[in-house]
Amino acid sequence: MLTRRITFRMYPSKAQEAKLFDWRRLHCYLYNSAVADRRDSYKKRCVSVNYLDQQNRLPAFKETWGEYKELGSQALQNTLKRVDLAYQGFFKRLRGYPKFKSIRHYSGWTYPAKAGWKAETDGKNGHLNISNLGRVQITGQARTWGTPTTCTIVCRNGKWYASITVDCEPQRGTGEGAIGLDFGCNHAVATSDGTLIENPRFLGKSLAKVRSQSKQLRRKKKRSRRWKKVSKKVSKLQRKIANQRQDWTHKVAAEIVRSNSLVATEKLSLNNMTRKATTKGKQQKAGLDRSILDVGIGALISAIKYKLTEVNGVFVEVPTQQVKPSQTCPQCGNQVKKTLAERVHSCIKCGYVADRDVAAAKVMLNWATGLGTNLDRCGLDSSTNRATGRQLAKTKRQKLLAL
Repeated sequence: MLTRRITFRMYPSKAQEAKLFDWRRLHCYLYNSAVADRRDSYKKRCVSVNYLDQQNRLPAFKETWGEYKELGSQALQNTLKRVDLAYQGFFKRLRGYPKFKSIRHYSGWTYPAKAGWKAETDGKNGHLNISNLGRVQITGQARTWGTPTTCTIVCRNGKWYASITVDCEPQRGTGEGAIGLDFGCNHAVATSDGTLIENPRFLGKSLAKVRSQSKQLRRKKKRSRRWKKVSKKVSKLQRKIANQRQDWTHKVAAEIVRSNSLVATEKLSLNNMTRKATTKGKQQKAGLDRSILDVGIGALISAIKYKLTEVNGVFVEVPTQQVKPSQTCPQCGNQVKKTLAERVHSCIKCGYVADRDVAAAKVMLNWATGLGTNLDRCGLDSSTNRATGRQLAKTKRQKLLAL
């Protein structure tokens, strides 16, 4: 049993929409109140307040502020849990100190269990019944439907969405093939079979519009009526780019998994690759970072991983510094350093010629499957092949148990 999330578009009436906006405002106030409570308690009385302390004070809080009674106890508890998670991330040094949130930046709230809402749908359109609000029409389609567990109400660009998680058993077909993938900016994906998937460049094509609208936004007086109008246009344009990239990502990932149950790619550190330059060439580095992020490599890898999980497939991340796919010949294993300007792999030892990215994808596939007879010359130890063999054996056992 796996957990999947499906997002539906909500179409509330005017009265329901007004109440939704009011509920979002109340959840935002509760969040800020919880942050202030923790901050003041520690600064003034040197007392640490945790989640259980604030949760136990909720009944008295609702008696004082009666408008919170119709929001639901579990939804309010989840808002307090968000504050607790923010502080936990701060204590673990994963993020900064929690700050107060404005209404504009507070998207919505969550029903963490089945209380307070009910999804009246079989996965395609239907209605969402929320306590103290009524039935709201929703549109959307789930590839696999199951038992609804949680519901998150989100407002984006003035439109309301219901993000529902379900426990289900996804059904997805795959083949017995194996493929190596190399990601880049020129070609978004290069496969070991020679296929080159072009970079769609969604941000690059709309960059002129984004900059034009952002320039108009900077010229308006902040928080004015015209500033808000232009701000909505910028948000709408950015949301369109994000939706296009997400749609493309899932289509490419589904096409790859449809024919291959083993996928090998290099282990990338996107944070280091897109880190801001501190020396010369800041403008060029910013352009390169924008191109890398425009592809959405991280989202594409995540989509391939979870789709392979549904078919009991294997995803192998090849250690880049050890294998050096871009410098290694997939046919003889000879290594020669290349500059970024060299886009064609031409081996001086065996004469093998191929696109640089395709050759790198073949090297990664050879490493993952252990088929390359000459890869031992590259200094690879046998433990890496044993690790890959254990992954393949585990997958075979899972498939046998499923039968």
